[in-house]
Amino acid sequence: MRTNFHRIAYEALTICNAVRPEALARAVGLSGLRPGDRALDIGTGNATVAVLLAEAFDLQVVTVEADPVMADLAATRIAASAATDRIDLRVGTSGTVLAQMAPVELIVAIGATDPVGDGTRAPEAMLTGLSRLLKPGGALLWGDLCWKGTPPDPLRQLVEMNNTYATHEGWQAAARSAGFEVALAEASDEAVWDDYLATMDSAARDWLARHADRPEAAGVRASADRVQTLFNFGRPHLDFGLYVFLRPNPA
Repeated sequence: MRTNFHRIAYEALTICNAVRPEALARAVGLSGLRPGDRALDIGTGNATVAVLLAEAFDLQVVTVEADPVMADLAATRIAASAATDRIDLRVGTSGTVLAQMAPVELIVAIGATDPVGDGTRAPEAMLTGLSRLLKPGGALLWGDLCWKGTPPDPLRQLVEMNNTYATHEGWQAAARSAGFEVALAEASDEAVWDDYLATMDSAARDWLARHADRPEAAGVRASADRVQTLFNFGRPHLDFGLYVFLRPNPA
């Protein structure tokens, strides 16, 4: 199978975003989950999160990946897990999977592109769309870019080609407007960002040094250069927020 920048970068990362595993585990622990509960992991990437949910929390996990190249990596990681029988990998768009599923106790969407699967982009609308698939008392583990104040227009246009983002406070306000309670809200520190960006770039440059003659090399190089340029310009204006949003039980 042909590769791409994200496959190379995410294979080198523990988690496919600027989040430490211990922060993710702590966030899941705040969700009030019990063994056997059902979770939906949208945009599984390298499947680290799906494996964590199944192995450390004994959850039944449906995990979704739209990119077949990334899904191949996820399948390899899931097959190697001791909890492989509790992880159901589905290759396709989140919208298709959401339409087929009954409500679950946990939804995980960390850095997911189009998590609702219908082109919904505004923060409150995305969170509202996902809340419909949560059981009362369920939790949404949400992670995404957040703005430090108002960014320059060219940066906003580049970063928001896929989804629309909010400030750290804005994500929390959007969650409350969507009917959630905010149980956790934290932004990654600079060291996490440094590790995340350096790991991705190093993995891509190392791969290019070994595989300059591969047909995918030009695309990998272009993507690596684009990501490097974007974050060199955008880093002062960006955070990555991790949140636990709870859907209240009706009175």
